[in-house]
Amino acid sequence: MRLHVGCAMWTHKSWQGRFLAHPLPANERLRAYAGWCTAVEGNTTFYATPTRETVASWAQQTDPDFRFVPKLPKIVTHERRLTGADEELRAFLDAVEPLGPRAHALWIQLPGSFGPADVPALARFLRGLPATHRYAVEVRHPAFFDDPRAARMLEEALAAASAEWVPFDTTAFFRTPPTSDAEREAWTRKPRTPLRTRALTDRPIVRYLGRDDPARTVEGWQPWLDVVTGWLREGRSPTMFVHTPDNADAPELARRFHDEVRARLPGIEPLPEPEPVGPSTLF
Repeated sequence: MRLHVGCAMWTHKSWQGRFLAHPLPANERLRAYAGWCTAVEGNTTFYATPTRETVASWAQQTDPDFRFVPKLPKIVTHERRLTGADEELRAFLDAVEPLGPRAHALWIQLPGSFGPADVPALARFLRGLPATHRYAVEVRHPAFFDDPRAARMLEEALAAASAEWVPFDTTAFFRTPPTSDAEREAWTRKPRTPLRTRALTDRPIVRYLGRDDPARTVEGWQPWLDVVTGWLREGRSPTMFVHTPDNADAPELARRFHDEVRARLPGIEPLPEPEPVGPSTLF
């Protein structure tokens, strides 16, 4: 059994000297992060497609079983809405090729305006993608969560391509008003989507947003302990990404989630041991 855990990024200013050695060259930070977590979201590829050389350096800094979930460029998903962006898509697919098996799934995050009427376009897009990759789709339109017919239509389109539906769980975050500047900013930007815990494939991916208070983040993920443990017992191989508004403690929180699942299922493969860079800050 294997549970991968990770964060939204592999470097953060507040991690320097706590989770990552400081000073540390930029081209060594991913290697250091991979001592803490076994997966990372690829948000930067949403804004600009990296060069193959850059991606090759990511592969060199990580083991083959490390998981990247790179996001398709916004010109493909948000500006062209999956239509007429063949050149940009080809460039992205070529760029991420050096990741090899580390490219766990390519992440298709769709805008909130992408609704049930757009599912045929998604189905066509998925049919045209190379079978050499797995795909994971994140939707934010309320109808996919409120209307069972819309949800079924989306699930059918995903199932035809063996693609996963990625939930972004913000329910714990929005349960009470914000108490920090980072939380107040996130309050205006993050989607308010209902909780979804249904996996479509053997490799479910979860994005979970907690609070800046670590104890409240841990409290909010309690339902996911049951869900992820159940998936593992079914033979699935989940990946859990832990976010907080400031992400200051995210690597340690991701490890904490892994520890809590492993306490229930001791057979789960342990995480790597990070190189110590300072005193522990949590728990």
